Amino acid sequence: MAKQCVKIRVEGRVQGVFFRKHTQQQALQLGLTGYAKNLSDGAVEVVACGDEAALCQLITYVRQGPPGSQVVFSDSIVRDYQSFCGFEIL
Repeated sequence: MAKQCVKIRVEGRVQGVFFRKHTQQQALQLGLTGYAKNLSDGAVEVVACGDEAALCQLITYVRQGPPGSQVVFSDSIVRDYQSFCGFEIL
């Protein structure tokens, strides 16, 4: 199965609630690589790469968010595959 990457923008109460840490843990469990970072406008950007099925699971996870978060908007776009070493919090 071909690998791909997805870029996800998540808005709502997603900063200050360990959203990036929980997303990192979920991504690593799914065997994905990439990163999660806070944006200056209060959103979180996630770039994840790996198998399509695992990416779909991660997208489902970030749309719900971890306890304490409140996702009000999530958008994802498929990108060309690129290689990352692990899954980082930036």
